[in-house]
Order: sequence, then C-alpha cells, then structure tokens
Amino acid sequence: MTPIVELKNATKHFQLKGGPFFGPKPVVRAVEDVDLTIAPGEVVGLVGESGSGKSTLGRLMLRLIEPTAGQIIFEDQDITEIDQRSLRQLRRRMQIIFQDPFSSLDPRKTVSRIIGDSYAIHNLYNRAERHERIVALLERVGLSGDHLNRLPHEFSGGQRQRIGVARALAVEPSLIIADEPVSALDVSVQAQIINLMADLQREFNLSMLFISHDLNVVEYLSDRVIVMYLGRVMEEASAQRLYAHPRHPYSKALLSAAPEINPDRKAERIILQGDLPSPIDPPSGCVFRTRCQHATTDCAKVVPKLKEVAPGHRTACIRDDVL
Repeated sequence: MTPIVELKNATKHFQLKGGPFFGPKPVVRAVEDVDLTIAPGEVVGLVGESGSGKSTLGRLMLRLIEPTAGQIIFEDQDITEIDQRSLRQLRRRMQIIFQDPFSSLDPRKTVSRIIGDSYAIHNLYNRAERHERIVALLERVGLSGDHLNRLPHEFSGGQRQRIGVARALAVEPSLIIADEPVSALDVSVQAQIINLMADLQREFNLSMLFISHDLNVVEYLSDRVIVMYLGRVMEEASAQRLYAHPRHPYSKALLSAAPEINPDRKAERIILQGDLPSPIDPPSGCVFRTRCQHATTDCAKVVPKLKEVAPGHRTACIRDDVL
C-alpha cells in the first residue's frame, strides 16, 4: 500500500546562538536520519523519553519547521521542494492537535472564529454552511452549538482539547499529528479524549501519528509503534508485537518502566543508569551505548541501522546475541 506520508533520512539540527566567539556554534541534533512511513488509515505511535525528538519529528512531518536534510513525501509529493503558497494549500490535508489545549487557542477569539478560520483560510463554504458545519463538529466532539460564542478561558481543559480536535477535523484532513494531546489533562478526562480520538479515527479513516509518553495509551490506539532515543529510531514493530516481544535494550527498559494494567503480564524492571545524553554532543556510534548494559567497544564505532529481526519488526542494534 502506498504510504500517505513518508520521511526519508529526515534530519533536523538547531544551531544555538551561544558558544565561542570564533569557531562553529553549538548544534542541537534533534532528529537524525529518520525513515518513517504511515499508511492510509494507520495509527503510528511514537514513544521515547523527553528530549528524544518526538515533537520535533511531528512538526517536521508537517514542515512546520524546515528540515536540515532529507525528504518529506506527502500524498506522493515532496513537500520539501514546494513553496509556502503551495504548502499552505496542501496543509488542508494535514493537521495537528497540540499538547497544551489552552495556549494553542487564541484567547481573543470565540469558538466559532477559532474553527471558522480554517474554512476562511481555505475559502470553503459560505457563511451559512460554515455555521452548520461548526455546530455539527462541536456536537460530534461532545460540545454543542451553545458554546459557539464563548472564549477559551470559559472552558475546562478537556473541553478546550475537544475544540482543538474539532478545529483539526474542520477541513477534512487525511493526516493528523497528535502531539501529546492528553498529557496536560486530568486523568479522569484523558480517557474521554482518547476514546473520542479513537472513534473519530475509525469514523473518518484518518492516518495519525500519535506522540505520547504514556505507553498504555499508545498500545491502545496504535497499529504500529516507533521507539525513539536521542533523535534516532531504535525499534519499530506492530503494537502487539512490540509490547509482547521488545527486542532493543532501550525498548525493553522503556516498557518495563510503564505501569502494568494487565496482572497476567509481568516484566522485570530494568533501570537505566545515568541521564539522557545531550543532543549537542551525542555519543559516537550507537547513541544508546552509554546507558546500555550490553554495550561493547564496537558500539562506539558503528551507527547501527534498522534491520529486520522478524516480519515487520526492525531494530537498530549491532548485537545479534542481545536481540
């Protein structure tokens, strides 16, 4: 099946302003040489520690930030090669749901304007049709037409995120990037938003990149899961296989740290030593080697490539005996 979006060797470096007066400025290597595909109607979960590059990769996929290197192919079109005007027209097909449901909404605009601006930007429908569609969208996400003229501060966190979901769906996208969409919400509200997103994904057959640090939520929503560490992909497999049989040492440690809701599935707790290295000066070779209990001297010399260890299951590690 032709993917709806494909990243080829996607790389993003941020040059810092500080550093020595003479000589090169420090560079943050946020995303390094990532290959990723999402099929039509597929939900791909993206997990990893804070600072692993998950959100940067999501914004890179929509070209909200410019790539340092690599290609971003959306619906068979390389969007790294098109101008801003063409990209603006294409963005109707790809939308994002932000992490913070308050700062992502303009506090000066009513709900009607927040959602209606999407139609105005793309010149869709007349005023009466826009009103009808906005009301229908609000009702679909669990709100009502009575909320049209309210401002964001008049809503709870969960209601604001429902508005964000409605805004993302307004222009009928085929791809949605959900960047930690429930992390800022109370636990009691998280399940409602997660179930809403799952229902909408099935109803509209949406492709989705779901970024989260909550491994149980990712397992529930995702068809396939990608594990990132310090800007690189460590492992990729179907959600069922990855959670049942993780192969990379980092994936095993990450999953062992997640609260287990299934009493019949018990995993040994693996505690990683040290902190996540700085993306300004990442380790040579395998970036995970400084925290890996299986690391050898060869791990410092070779950057491991993703290789298939089972059908549809790829891992980046040179230690076959560990996998």
